[in-house]
Amino acid sequence: MRSDGITMTYSAIVRDKDNKKIVRVSFERGGALGKEIAEGLIPECKITANNGFSEDEVKGLEIYLEANSQDIMEKAKVISNPLKWL
Repeated sequence: MRSDGITMTYSAIVRDKDNKKIVRVSFERGGALGKEIAEGLIPECKITANNGFSEDEVKGLEIYLEANSQDIMEKAKVISNPLKWL
């Protein structure tokens, strides 16, 4: 995703310490002092790390994660299975 200079990337499906399936999502943009990054998790739809995004922007990113979590999870499934790469 690229919107307003923000790039979103996501991981393959991985397991957390409790063996739950999660996807790590990262939002990046250029800022006055360098890269600004917010990192979150699906299915929790929560931003877990933030450097440079305002509180309101973080809330907006969490709303975005919630609204698009199923789509992001489906896309993460594809990159989680190398057989689907071809």
